[in-house]
This record gives sequence, C-alpha cells and structure tokens, in this order.
Amino acid sequence: MPPDFTLRATNTAHRLLTRLTFGKFGHSIGGMPSLELTTVGRRSGREHPVLLTAPIVQDGGYVVVASRAGDDKHPAWYHNLLANPEVTVAVQGGPRTPMRARVADSAERAELWPRVTERYPIYANYQTRTTREIPLVLLSPRDGA
Repeated sequence: MPPDFTLRATNTAHRLLTRLTFGKFGHSIGGMPSLELTTVGRRSGREHPVLLTAPIVQDGGYVVVASRAGDDKHPAWYHNLLANPEVTVAVQGGPRTPMRARVADSAERAELWPRVTERYPIYANYQTRTTREIPLVLLSPRDGA
C-alpha cells in the first residue's frame, strides 16, 4: 500500500493542479467529481482538508469511499469524522458547505457498494487488497445550512 507520504504528496499535487489551472483540471477524476472534505482532527482539534472523489452524488449529498487505496488501515479523515461528524465540503472550488458525515449502515452499503463498483471497478480492486470492509461515508447537508 502507498505510504502516508505518497498519499499526502498526491493530495498536494491534486490541489496544486486545480489551483494552477484555475479549476480547468482536477475537479473530476475518472468521471467522478472531486471534493474537498474538511474534518476536525480528533486529537489536534485542527481542521484537516483532503481531496476525495465522490462516486455517487445524490439528494444534495455525496458518497465517498474510505478506501485508502485498499490499505489495511482506515484513512485518517475517516477516524476524524467518526469522532466529529460535523464536516465541510467544497465542490469545484466553491464555498465550503457545512455537512454531516455518517458511515453507511449494512443495508445502505449493500445497496450502494454495487453501484460504486459497477461504475468504478477500482474500488472493487481496492477491496480485494484488504480484509477490512471498506466503508462508504454519506455526506449530507446539515439542517438549516
């Protein structure tokens, strides 16, 4: 699995590409919209932005995959949102929107996972690399936001 340094460097390069091209490149990867998810660190209390892809966009919200490229560990952002589900999401360089994150329950995952992997088989490949069940995270607008 890629080391933390590689994952961070890739995220930084993605962010830089998007900024340098004034959004012409980087807002979509493999046909999926990319978004900036900002969580609050469970230990530091500081904001931590990360760029992710959203294989499903529905009902004003997004589904993101906590795959970490099939690593046996969950990504740090996943642990952060478990500790504090109040997050912000910015899409295509737009404003940060307050959202609430929650992990899909087993029934939701059973419905969503085939949709994700049918359209984006890379996620099925990631699942074969690990024994952990890769979580799906639902990002929904907060009430009143």
